[in-house]
Amino acid sequence: MTETTGASYASAGVDIEAGDRAVELMKKWVKKTQRAEVAGLGGLGGFAGLFDASAFKRYERPLLASATDGVGTKVDIARQMGVYDTIGHDLVAMVMDDIVVCGAEPLFMTDYICVGKVHPERVASIVKGIAEGCVLAGCALVGGETAEHPGLLGPDDFDVAGAGTGVVEADRLLGPDRIRTGDAVIAMESSGLHSNGYSLVRHVVFDRAGMTLDQRVEELGRTLGEELLEPTKIYSLDCLALTRTAEVHAFSHITGGGLAANLARVIPDGLHATVDRSTWTPGAIFDLVGKAGQVERLELEKTLNMGVGMMAVVPAESVDVALATLEDRGVGAWVAGEIIERGDHTTGAELVGDYAV
Repeated sequence: MTETTGASYASAGVDIEAGDRAVELMKKWVKKTQRAEVAGLGGLGGFAGLFDASAFKRYERPLLASATDGVGTKVDIARQMGVYDTIGHDLVAMVMDDIVVCGAEPLFMTDYICVGKVHPERVASIVKGIAEGCVLAGCALVGGETAEHPGLLGPDDFDVAGAGTGVVEADRLLGPDRIRTGDAVIAMESSGLHSNGYSLVRHVVFDRAGMTLDQRVEELGRTLGEELLEPTKIYSLDCLALTRTAEVHAFSHITGGGLAANLARVIPDGLHATVDRSTWTPGAIFDLVGKAGQVERLELEKTLNMGVGMMAVVPAESVDVALATLEDRGVGAWVAGEIIERGDHTTGAELVGDYAV
């Protein structure tokens, strides 16, 4: 007679002890993100993250801003390269740079990491990247979830997502209502592809061009993998600094959909934003993707950021101080366009001219 044993969570592929080990490894990184509003209010491992909202008493009318996002198929580049401590940085940028667009100060964030199999050191490395990103964004990492999904994901597969919260005084809320004819559009340089368009990029460089991640590309000055895994720039504190030194009417985070479509989201009816391509030269990675995949310029522009990660709309008289502030903070920035009256057949924003060479 064959002896049988009862089923268990472990036999189904879920390792609770590995999950506990991952939590222990990540605690030191999460601790580095603490703000005064979360200090002493429990720790990692509880059922809910806590934030002391009494700080809101200094606001006349505090508005909470929230956002959630992931990093798309960029996670597959991290998996293939076996590099896990930068993808969390991307996650924070995608969430918190959305929140700062309305002028809100990032407060706290939670994350969700889904894996096929828990490798404690790998999960801790992902959280390390998230924690480092939170420090750069000025927010606290107050909790999260690591889920093991054997049978749905392969042992090395994973995905990440996050949600964040910020706060802004109601009368300092930025957006379309503030924009006026004659305002200048300031572009802030991206650190590369950021975390959008990777389905197109992967199709082009791998399937069509037959390139490999360890292949050194002279135009990039490094390997393809290093370029594709370059972390997304986090602009949150730079944008907040700009609101303190200059009058700002709106920000636009350039993510999925490209520059024109994202800028159009903050342009009010009756006005139109024109952005002059001749004011900058996109980085080499954008040219590489375009040529390797024979991708038309308009297709590139509606998929990739083309070298601009954030835009600010400011009155003309604030341009000089705005550019000086960004320069002092090490952010490459330039006047890329202007706000004009809207014509009968125009959309909210458009790119004009040709890129500088």
